[in-house]
Amino acid sequence: MALHIDYYVSLNSPWTHLGAARIQALAAQHGASLKLWPVDFGTIFAGSGGLPLPKRSPQRQSYRLQELARWREALGIPINITPKFFPAAEMPAAGCVIAVRETVGGEAALRLANRVLKACWQDDLDPGDLPTLERLIGEAGLDGPAVLALGQQPRWAEMRQHDTEAALARGVFGAPSYVIGEDIFWGQDRLDFVARRLARG
Repeated sequence: MALHIDYYVSLNSPWTHLGAARIQALAAQHGASLKLWPVDFGTIFAGSGGLPLPKRSPQRQSYRLQELARWREALGIPINITPKFFPAAEMPAAGCVIAVRETVGGEAALRLANRVLKACWQDDLDPGDLPTLERLIGEAGLDGPAVLALGQQPRWAEMRQHDTEAALARGVFGAPSYVIGEDIFWGQDRLDFVARRLARG
């Protein structure tokens, strides 16, 4: 039986961005299915003892920037560690990604999520701005106006809330998280362990 990875992301997370191509490559390499869950990590932090970035100590905020710079160099991924539009309003993009996942398919949802992340962390664009988001949807190979309108339907916000509660109940507490069966791997720096888990079958 093929393995399945539940992939919990924040569309504002630089760590999700840094790991995005690598988790998709690992899934493809091992023939594993991959399902994207753009959940609300504000709610997850509140339920798991985590703190949003502005409420973390200055020491932790400073260390985060050092780590981002280190990973940028190690992975060779261009990333602006202090982007102009961070944090962006996440629900417009999340609603569109969920709508695409549910109506078009998982691959298209991944393409859109990756374009949203790249917009923030490489292109200094605001994916929370609706005209910008419409353009990003088009650049992901989808119908910008149609997907933008679809993504604003209330049912996707309701689905996201349900997905968030399910993630929290499952033990997810940080982004990105890769879950294979009962095994939770938090952070793009755990992808080596994800690879080992996938290799075991």
